[in-house]
Amino acid sequence: MRILVTGGAGFIGSHLVEQLLAGGYEVLILDDFNDFYDPKIKHGNIAGFAKEVTVHHVDLRDSESVRNLFHREKVDTIAHLAARAGVRPSIQEPRLYYDTNVTGTL
Repeated sequence: MRILVTGGAGFIGSHLVEQLLAGGYEVLILDDFNDFYDPKIKHGNIAGFAKEVTVHHVDLRDSESVRNLFHREKVDTIAHLAARAGVRPSIQEPRLYYDTNVTGTL
């Protein structure tokens, strides 16, 4: 089974990916590696299994790229964990957070 984990390079997502790989699943990661915290941390989160997964550096707000990814990769299931985090930044940039966390989900 092919599982796409959105936000798969984040803290929670990377732990889910690790468990899915241990369970024998084929895993793909979609993550935009945004700079809410240092992207090097996200790369570090997936370093231990990076060769076992396909990583797509895609922003959920780019609906055409997301749609193309779905058609190209033929995933069976999606674990949607991608989101912009942080209350204070969401107040400062509400549109960015809405576009990512709401529209990006749809």
